[in-house]
Amino acid sequence: MTRTLTTAAIALALAALPTIGGAQSFQAGQPIMWGADEVSRTTTALSLRGRAELTQGDSRIRADRVEGVIANGGLSRVEATGNVYFVTPEQTIRGDRAVYTPSNDTIVLTGDVILTQGENVMTGGRLTYNTRTEAAEMDGGGQNGRVQGVFYPERSGT
Repeated sequence: MTRTLTTAAIALALAALPTIGGAQSFQAGQPIMWGADEVSRTTTALSLRGRAELTQGDSRIRADRVEGVIANGGLSRVEATGNVYFVTPEQTIRGDRAVYTPSNDTIVLTGDVILTQGENVMTGGRLTYNTRTEAAEMDGGGQNGRVQGVFYPERSGT
């Protein structure tokens, strides 16, 4: 019975993960705005330090430091470290480190990851999310080395 409940909770958690795909993900074609306390840029790299932020559409990555690799006129890899937040209109994901790779549409957050969507919360050590397919996987870590969550059913008439 416990295994069935655990499987159901994981399925619910993954189904409850909001879409970061489409217009909300960091996608080619939309301008990327950036800002920080200190900035350095070369033809192949962008370094943002202190209240670093990259914004594209309705999505935002904030961190203490963001390093970007520039190739073919765009960001080919983004690594954020220290107090990392990936924010969309529907969710907030917090971690210690994040790596976004546009070539495979994947963002990986590690280190005490907390995903919130409304009242729903899921925690773990590593979250891998494909912004194109919307496939997600949360691995253990965090408290007790487990993935944990609290999910509230949708309420009608409230």
